[in-house]
Amino acid sequence: MIYINTFCRNQKEVSSVINEVIDQYWEKIISEQEMIKMIETIVVNNKSLVLKDNLFTTTVKQVCGKRRLEIVARIINL
Repeated sequence: MIYINTFCRNQKEVSSVINEVIDQYWEKIISEQEMIKMIETIVVNNKSLVLKDNLFTTTVKQVCGKRRLEIVARIINL
């Protein structure tokens, strides 16, 4: 299990944490269930940094990229 900050200071930091979690899942370091639980926690704890009007913020879109955000959207049911 990896340790990540679940409360972030800004959009860039939350984007980097999301990237780290998904990349570790892709590298088979963490399981799918661990990834889902971490992403849910990150989004809940940083909702104002990740989402605006139920859409991803511009900074999050630019840093995370389309493929990672597809995964996040499916996890949080957007």
